[in-house]
Amino acid sequence: MNEPDTTDQLRAEVEDLKRQLERQKQEMAAGRGEAASGPSGRTLAVVVLLLVALALAGYFLGYAPRQHREQVLAAESRAASESLLPVNVAEARRASSQTSLVLPGSIEAVTEAPVLARASGYIVKRLADIGDRVAAGQVLARIEAPELDQQILQAKAQVDQSASAIQQAQANLVQGQANLQLAEVTKERWQKLFDKGVVSRQENDTYRAQWAAQQANVDSLGKAVAAARSNLGASQANLARLNDMQNYQTVRAPFSGVITLRNVDTGVLVTEGSTLLYRIAQTDRLRTYLNVPQAESGSVRPGQKATLVIPDLANRKFPGVVTRTANALDPSSRTLLVEVQAPNTNGLLLPGMYAQVDLAVPRKEPPLAIPGDTLVVRDNVTQVAVVAPDGTIHFQRVQLGRDFGERIEVLSGLEPGQLLAVNPSDAVREGVKVKPVRSAEKPAP
Repeated sequence: MNEPDTTDQLRAEVEDLKRQLERQKQEMAAGRGEAASGPSGRTLAVVVLLLVALALAGYFLGYAPRQHREQVLAAESRAASESLLPVNVAEARRASSQTSLVLPGSIEAVTEAPVLARASGYIVKRLADIGDRVAAGQVLARIEAPELDQQILQAKAQVDQSASAIQQAQANLVQGQANLQLAEVTKERWQKLFDKGVVSRQENDTYRAQWAAQQANVDSLGKAVAAARSNLGASQANLARLNDMQNYQTVRAPFSGVITLRNVDTGVLVTEGSTLLYRIAQTDRLRTYLNVPQAESGSVRPGQKATLVIPDLANRKFPGVVTRTANALDPSSRTLLVEVQAPNTNGLLLPGMYAQVDLAVPRKEPPLAIPGDTLVVRDNVTQVAVVAPDGTIHFQRVQLGRDFGERIEVLSGLEPGQLLAVNPSDAVREGVKVKPVRSAEKPAP
């Protein structure tokens, strides 16, 4: 039986029940077969039948057709959904507020210095070799310089000669002062005689001139004494210099460290200021120089933690810290020079090693990060296929940032939470409706 026939039959039954109920009411009003105290059992049965009929009518007339329509719509929706192209989608999310910036670097010693010869001569004895750990002031080699010893003897003789010249100048000064006193007494006597008119003016002027000459002579002798003393000081300074040069015949380590280069051996002739004897480096603490790109230069600060990874040491990690930056970009490479220092108490790190330095760089406004397989390059334009809430495809042009391999930063063109088609095929075109299927995503970097 179809739905219209069932509805007509139910309506007829309802009308029949209404007529029966109307007859029952007329009989009750006339008082036939009904007691005045309450309704009879037949009346109650009729009422119950009427309620059941009304309930059945409501079910078949209201609920059943509505449920049927909903089932039809659901079936149509499933059919439409199954007919759409399924597309894996991924969500555009914010990158982490703290990113890992990995840059290459070369390890160097914090302090490294060449040890050159300060005295010319022959190496008498070599006391250190490559790889030896030495302390500050430790003797590394001894140099023999006979010419320097002769120069010291000559300088000592010159000091004695200068001292004798001072004594001679002082004796001449004393003699000159005595002659000055005699000339002064003579001058005064002849002045008295001249005042009495006993001697002539010519004789008086002669003795006055002799007194003035003796004064000038005393001044000259005083300056000669001062010059002799200056010569003595110069001779003593020269002797002290040669003694210091003689001390340089013993080559000592300028600081504690490791001998990284030994350039001489016993019997080799060395020249002052030009022959490289050793090279020494401090290895208890090492430094690594990095070139940070301009985009991240503002995020690197002294005191920031870093991690050194040495690929040759089974990817071992060594903690370090940023000690200083150049505070200026290199105009040729647009990079910031950064120094990272790391302790080397166990001696595993060696100067000259290649290292990868991992900097934990904080970011105030992290960009969006999307999977790398969501990018679509068409007509030299980088874009992504955005899936709208209703499943419609829209190609959006984006500006990319750093590439982390599996995920890529997006600087502009997207909003957080948008769904992107993963590996879109040629069937995914502008305006096409698809069935989005969320795929398993890895966390954003």
